Amino acid sequence: MSDQKRVFLVDAFALIFRGYYAFIKNPRINSKGVDTSAIMGFMNSLLDVIKRERPDHLAVCFDKGGSADRVEMFEAYKANRDETPEAIKIAVPIIQDILKAMHIPIMVKEGFEADDVIGTLSKQAEKEGYQTFMVTPDKDFAQLVSENIFMYRPVFGGGYETWGIPEVQKKFEVTDPLQVIDYLGMMGDASDNIPGLPGVGDKTAKKFLAAYGSMENLFANTHELKGKMKEKIEANQELGLLSKKLATIMLDVPVTFNAKDFELDQPDIPKVTEIFQELEFRRLIDNFTKTFTSGAEATSLTSDKASEKAAPKVTPKEAESAGAGQFNLFGGNPNSAEANTENTFERKTAKNTSHFYQSIATGMATKLFIKNLLSQSSVCFDTETTGLNPLVAELVGISFSWEIGKGFYLPFPEDKTEAQALIETLKPFFESETIQKIGQNLKYDIKVLAKYNVQVKGPLFDTMLAHYLINPDMRHNMDVLAETYLNYTPISITELIGKKGKNQLSMRDVPLDKQTEYAVEDADITLQLAAHFKKELGEANTQKLFDDIEIPLLRVLAAMELEGINLDKDFLQSLSQDLNKDIDALVTKIYEVAGEEFNIASPKQLGIILFEKLKLVDKPKKTKTGQYKTGEDILSALAKEHEIIRDILEYRGLAKLKSTYVDALPLQVEEITGRVHTDYMQTVAATGRLSSNNPNLQNIPIRTERGRQVRKAFIPRSEEYTLLAADYSQIELRIIAALSKEETMIEAFKNGEDIHASTASKVFGVPIEEVTRAQRSNAKTVNFGIVYGVSAFGLSNQTDLSRGEAKELIDTYYETYPKLKKYMSEQVEFARDHGYVKTILDRRRYLKDINSANGMVRSAAERNAVNAPIQGSAADIIKIAMINIYNKLEAGNYKTKMLLQVHDELVFDVYKPELEEMTTLIKTEMENAFKMEVPLDVEVDTGLNWLEAH
Repeated sequence: MSDQKRVFLVDAFALIFRGYYAFIKNPRINSKGVDTSAIMGFMNSLLDVIKRERPDHLAVCFDKGGSADRVEMFEAYKANRDETPEAIKIAVPIIQDILKAMHIPIMVKEGFEADDVIGTLSKQAEKEGYQTFMVTPDKDFAQLVSENIFMYRPVFGGGYETWGIPEVQKKFEVTDPLQVIDYLGMMGDASDNIPGLPGVGDKTAKKFLAAYGSMENLFANTHELKGKMKEKIEANQELGLLSKKLATIMLDVPVTFNAKDFELDQPDIPKVTEIFQELEFRRLIDNFTKTFTSGAEATSLTSDKASEKAAPKVTPKEAESAGAGQFNLFGGNPNSAEANTENTFERKTAKNTSHFYQSIATGMATKLFIKNLLSQSSVCFDTETTGLNPLVAELVGISFSWEIGKGFYLPFPEDKTEAQALIETLKPFFESETIQKIGQNLKYDIKVLAKYNVQVKGPLFDTMLAHYLINPDMRHNMDVLAETYLNYTPISITELIGKKGKNQLSMRDVPLDKQTEYAVEDADITLQLAAHFKKELGEANTQKLFDDIEIPLLRVLAAMELEGINLDKDFLQSLSQDLNKDIDALVTKIYEVAGEEFNIASPKQLGIILFEKLKLVDKPKKTKTGQYKTGEDILSALAKEHEIIRDILEYRGLAKLKSTYVDALPLQVEEITGRVHTDYMQTVAATGRLSSNNPNLQNIPIRTERGRQVRKAFIPRSEEYTLLAADYSQIELRIIAALSKEETMIEAFKNGEDIHASTASKVFGVPIEEVTRAQRSNAKTVNFGIVYGVSAFGLSNQTDLSRGEAKELIDTYYETYPKLKKYMSEQVEFARDHGYVKTILDRRRYLKDINSANGMVRSAAERNAVNAPIQGSAADIIKIAMINIYNKLEAGNYKTKMLLQVHDELVFDVYKPELEEMTTLIKTEMENAFKMEVPLDVEVDTGLNWLEAH
C-alpha cells in the first residue's frame, strides 16, 4: 500500500466555506478592510494536508456554473441555497492565483460540480494504479470509496480522519459504499434541495438498506411495508429515483488525470509570498515557507522584490538553524553550505534582530538610570505584574525604551515596603508634566500605578487607541500590530509562564534575564509602533480626535474603574428568590399548555413541542442540521398569536437575567474594595461607543420590570452620598435633526415639544393635543427605527400595524421630513464614494461592503452609513461631557465621583452637601458639550439606588 503513488484531490469550495465559517465570530480583516477569512482558512487547510501527507500528486477542484445535468433533471436543485457571502466571492480568484503560483493544477469544468470532477479523476487515477484521497468533509463522497479511493475528512477541532471501505460500512450501515447513493436518495438533502422519500430519515433509510439493499429493491417489495409508510413509498417512487440520480456523483466529466501535470512541484515562492504580503498574511508566510523549504533554502527561492520586506541578515550558522526540524518537501540538505545568508521569509524576532536590552541593578545603577530617564522628552514604558486584574496585581518590574532597539528593565522586589520605596524614586518621571509617556493600553498601567500612589501625568500616547482610530475594524493587540506593521513576532507570554491553568507560573517565577527580554521588547516594539501611528493619525485625519477625546478620556475611565460602585448583595439575593418563583410559575404554565414536561432551554426539545406536537406553524424553519429554529427572531414573530410563545420568551428573559446579573453580580464584587469595578473598553465598538465588561453594565435590561429591578442593587457608597443619574433626552433624534437640517423637527425640539407627539401630529394630520397614545407610540417607533433602516415588516412586528399600514406610515414619515430622507441618501452616496462615513468630530466608520454585489450585505452597510454617524456623534458628545465634568471635579477637589457611563447616561456618587452644585454643574456641562442647531437636553434625578435616580 505504501509503495503506491498517492493523489490528493481537494474539494475547493467545501474547504473555502469551512475556512470562512471557522472565522465567522472573529473575521480576519486586514488593514485595507478586506475580509480575508476564507482565503486564510483554505490555505491553512491546504498547507496542513501537504505537511501531514507529503502527497506525490495534488490538484484542487472547483465548481463552475453548477450542475447543468441535475438542473435539467430537477429545476429546483440547489435553488434554496443562500447567496454566496461576498468574502468568498472575493476569495476564489485570489485562491486560484495562489494555486497557480504554487504550480498546483486547478481542475474545473463549466456545467459540472467539483464532486463530479473529483469522482471522474479518482476513478481515472485508480485505473492507473494510484491511491486517491478526496479531501472534503462532504459525506456524499463516501459513495466513491473503494480499495484505492479514500475520503480524507477534516474533523472538528483539528486533524483529519481517513474513510476507507470499513469506515463507510460502519458510518452508513451498508455492505457496499455504492449503497450510499441509495441512502442519500432516500434521505434527501435539504442543503442541495434533493427531495428524497417523504418520511424517510437516517434511521429509516438504514433500516430499508439493511432489509432490501437498494432503493429499487425497496420499491419492488412495498407489499411488505405497512400503513402510511407504505402509502408514501408507493406514491413517491418516481421522486425517490430522481433523488437517487441527483445524489449520484458523475464519473464521465470531460477532464483527464495526467499524472505528470498533477505532480506536486516546487512553487514560485516569491510570487506566493508577494500575494500573502498583499493580504497581510504574516504567519501564513512562515507556515508556507517552512512547509516547502528549510530555513536556509527559503533564500535561494526568493526574488529581489520579495526580499524588500525581509528580515535583517543573519549569519550562515543562524540561517542553517532557522529551518531546524522542518520538513523539506523537495529533499536536499537544510544545512547546505550553498545556502544564502539572508533568510528572506523569516519574520523578525528578538533572536534574529539586533537589540540591547538591559536590567538595572539596585543602588547607584538605578540612580544613574533615573537621571538619564528624566532627561528624555518621550519614553515608552510597560508594567509587568503578577496578574491581569490591576486592582490586585503587584508590580514585578517596569520596562522603559526611548530609542529603537534599546531599553531597560527595572525589576521590583516582592516586599511591599521595598517596592513602594523603589516606585517613589520613579515618581518624578511618572508625574512629570513635560515628558511624554507612550504605552500599549496605558489605562491598565495607570490603574496599577495608582495602587502605589503614583499618578501618570504629562502627555500620553497609547498605541492601542491610535490604531483603533486608524483602523477600527482590525484587532488592536500588540502581537497583531507588531506583525502587521513591523513584520515582527514578539516573545509570547506563554513561553515564559505557560498556558492558562493551575500550572501557569507567575511573572515572579521567571528568571530575570527572560523577564528583561520579554518586558523590554514590549516597550521597544510599542515605541516603534508609536512612531508609525503618529504619521498615520494625520493621514486618517483623526489626530485631533486622538488628542482631544480618546487620550483625555483614558484618564477619566481609569479613575471611574478604580472608583467602582457599591452593590446591595442582600437585595440581589432576595431578587434571585423572587425570580425563582416567577420562573417556576412560568415553567408550570408552559408544561400545562404543552401537555408534558420537557427541557424548555433545549432548542431541539422546544422545537419538537412547538412545531410537531402543537403545530403552531405550517412550515416551520429548520437549521442546516434539520433541527427546528427557535431563536428570538422566530419566536418573537409568533408571540402575538400564541400565549405559550410569550411565556417561553418571558422564561428566557428571566432565566438570562438571573444567571447573567442577579446571581453573577455579587461574585464580581472586589474583595479589597467591596465594590464592583467594570472595565470600560474604548477600542471595541467601531461606532466609537464605549463597551463595558466584567460586568457588562451596558446590557442590563431596562424595558422589563424585573430588568429594571437589577438597577436597585447599585447604591451610594454611604449615607453621606446619593446617586445621581443624568441622561441625554433623545440625543440621537436631536443629532439627526441637526445633521439633516430638517427644520420641522428642529423647531419641535427648540419649542420643547414632545417630539413623538409632534411627529404623530404631522404624520397622522391631527392637532398635537388630539394625538392618541397609539399614534404617539407608533410615531415613536418610527422615530427611533428610521435611522436603523426599519422596514414595513419590522415596524409591523414592533407595533399593532399591518404591513400595509406600516409601509404607509413610513412613506408619510418621509414625506413629512423630506430633508431627513435626503440626508440619509447623501450619507449612503458619500460612503460609496469614500468608503467611510464620519461623525461630528470626524470619527470614521469604514464600510468595506458599501459597494458589495450581494444585496443583503450591501443593505447592511447602507444602514450603517446612516446610523454610524448618529451613534458615533452621540458617543463623541458624551465623551466630551465626561472629560469636562471630570476636569471640573478634579479642579474643584470635590468629593463627588463619576461612576458609570451607560449608553446616554452618566451615574455619579454625589456627596450630599455638594448635591445642588453638582446638579447644575453636570447638567450644564452635558448640555453644552457640543453646540448644534438643536439644543441638547439632559434629565437629572437622584435616589438611594440607580433605579430611583434613573
